[in-house]
Amino acid sequence: MAGFQTIGGIAILNAEMSPASAKAKAAEILGRLSQIQSVYRYTARVTGDARLPWVSYVAGKKDPVTTHRENGCFYKLDVTKVMFSKGNSLERGRLPKLVKPGEAIADMFAGIGYFSIPLGKSHATKVYAIELNPDSFRFLKENIRLNKVQEKVEPILGDCRKVKLPEKADRIIMGYLPRTHEFLPAAFRLLKPDGIIHYHDIFRRDELWEKSEAILRERSEKAGFYPIRMEKRVVKQFSPGIFHVVIDAEFRRTHPQVSRKSRD
Repeated sequence: MAGFQTIGGIAILNAEMSPASAKAKAAEILGRLSQIQSVYRYTARVTGDARLPWVSYVAGKKDPVTTHRENGCFYKLDVTKVMFSKGNSLERGRLPKLVKPGEAIADMFAGIGYFSIPLGKSHATKVYAIELNPDSFRFLKENIRLNKVQEKVEPILGDCRKVKLPEKADRIIMGYLPRTHEFLPAAFRLLKPDGIIHYHDIFRRDELWEKSEAILRERSEKAGFYPIRMEKRVVKQFSPGIFHVVIDAEFRRTHPQVSRKSRD
């Protein structure tokens, strides 16, 4: 059955579906999928810095709180108050495999722990999970306990542009869109002199990959960093002709040409 996604025991219908079609689809889902207890419907895209979803009740049990399992992690959430994109599941599974022992990581937009929870099970020594939305933060703390990663993952309520961490990060997670570039100055402020930023953003097909690289080069040099490598991949199609991408970008404080000359 198409036209919806499942998050735990809840099915969420696409925003394009009319209210009448939504009622009929909800009855079909509840009748055929025993694991689904509730059906909700997106009424608009996620909006604002707090990333609030627009979701309304359609049928079944009127309880928007559920627990979703993915990649061996548990995520408890309220679908009417916080977002969860299943289209990012491969990325959430990929990232922990890149982490080296001893790394300190800053997750600038932690949400309910999308990346912070699996990173807490990686080789990282510390994960600073920063979140602005109080509802997301409440579930973030609960998910840290649920997944038993309290020793590694430290939840921080606040704006990542203003937060001060006790140490610089080896790796920065920027799982936010759109307008991710507006937060790059804060990312470089939190980054070690030699570190990696996982930069998520959305671009048109004709902008890949020239525009994304130009943004990172320009913003990094303004902050006194220089790109060493950029590994690029498409996460998913965000909307027709628009793509959610991630760039694994490594930066250094010292210009690579200067470093080579000093070694010579």
